[in-house]
Amino acid sequence: MLRLVADENFHRAIVRGLKRREADLDVVRVQDVGLLMADDPSILAWAASQGRILLTHDLATVPDFAYERVRDALSMPGVFAANTRLPVAQVIEDILLLATDSEPEEWEGVVLYLPL
Repeated sequence: MLRLVADENFHRAIVRGLKRREADLDVVRVQDVGLLMADDPSILAWAASQGRILLTHDLATVPDFAYERVRDALSMPGVFAANTRLPVAQVIEDILLLATDSEPEEWEGVVLYLPL
């Protein structure tokens, strides 16, 4: 199962829904690990050090920083980027499918835009 980290502005209802639907899912929020107000490169570096895929709604800057890490040959376990206009239930379903039916190495260096 994938290990996930939700960035600061990721919709709380999605994180709660993920935990409610899959109690064993390993998902933390940046606020809970001392990264409140951290910049995107710092969050991506922490996610890489922990082997966690970043969940974000930040389609404007996070993908660029993620690909910068890839370009610089730094670890980037993956980013799942969801538009804020998507229904919460759909984002939960997509993330659960990815988290339970794929392996971490499939997402190394990948920015995946939701919906699937």
